[in-house]
Amino acid sequence: MLEKLYEQLENVYDEMVEIRRDLHMNPELSFQEKRTPAFIANYLRDLGIEVKTKVGGNGVVGYLKGGKPGKTIALRADFDALPIEDEKDVPYKSKVPGVMHACGHDIHTAALLGTAKVLSGIKDELKGNVVFLHQHAEELYPGGAKGMVEDGCLEGVDEVYGAHVEVNFPIGQVAVNDGYVQAASDTFDITIHGKGGHGAEPHRSVDPLVIGSHLVVDLQNIVSRRVDPLKPALVTVGAFHSGKAHNVIPDKAHLKGTVRTYDPDVREQVEKELKLIAEKTGEKHGAKIDVEYVNGYISLYNHPKETAYIKKLSTDIVGEDNVVVKPPDMGGEDFAYFVDAVPGTFFWVGGGNPEIDAVYPHHHPKFDVDEKSMLLTAKVFVSAVLNQ
Repeated sequence: MLEKLYEQLENVYDEMVEIRRDLHMNPELSFQEKRTPAFIANYLRDLGIEVKTKVGGNGVVGYLKGGKPGKTIALRADFDALPIEDEKDVPYKSKVPGVMHACGHDIHTAALLGTAKVLSGIKDELKGNVVFLHQHAEELYPGGAKGMVEDGCLEGVDEVYGAHVEVNFPIGQVAVNDGYVQAASDTFDITIHGKGGHGAEPHRSVDPLVIGSHLVVDLQNIVSRRVDPLKPALVTVGAFHSGKAHNVIPDKAHLKGTVRTYDPDVREQVEKELKLIAEKTGEKHGAKIDVEYVNGYISLYNHPKETAYIKKLSTDIVGEDNVVVKPPDMGGEDFAYFVDAVPGTFFWVGGGNPEIDAVYPHHHPKFDVDEKSMLLTAKVFVSAVLNQ
């Protein structure tokens, strides 16, 4: 049956391309999605799939009930875009100023809709059920996944799978890895309340710039000297703002940054250490320092059994040489909430192709991928449902 379904996916490919390009021309920012979830819901309903909208916000969930007993498998695609100007010279360039699909979420959505179309055609023969998770707001904290899970989108689900197109892998490849593969992503905002004064009389002031400079350096000691070196962590200060004039010591300084970790205990440790360093630095220099620390997405843990399953299925489709290991990285991905609730895995599908200029990194104004990646993604999804 699989070969027959693969052939049907090939026949649906042109429709997937049409859907993808329509979404690409009409992108919507996180938490502002209206047209996209309406389009997805209507498409699924036309296939005879039961649909629930406004799940956890703007999420859409489709329920396909098979005619035979079996597991309930959930498949996820995200559909929000980014606040980036589309600089590609293509017919499907974004029509929305300052907004574009620069991370492939349009690819994911079209691939999952193609999967739904093919699977809905064999529902009477299908063992078990399929839940199609169309998630909003992956790009912006607090994200859409957590709200969807809290709203019950995974009730009765046995396993969950998600895919992401990856321009760093060539078209035709699938990348997998188990264990922690992406980090918990937290943010911090630090405000240093000093005492302003004349630049020629620093002894009469409490200089927040000097204090902030100490903080930037001292915060690096958390990772290098406080965290177990065998457990990944990073602290990055991404912004430091204070003052406007050459000869004026300002009243305040502001620092912004991010913390990335895998292990939950390390995550908690880094937060405590950061706040302690800020507090003691303020005391040492006679300044008040406020810290706003926000816990973002949790770390993404791929379950070994489900990862091995996708690796085997992908090998059957593209061959052993085209299934590779993706090294863990410190990026964040809120698919983590789905696999935190039920077993599953997140895998990557190659979309890079220099022949069509699909070489620019994710979140770049000229980002694009080979659309054939949708076909491979759909084949893995279909295989994951049928081989349970």
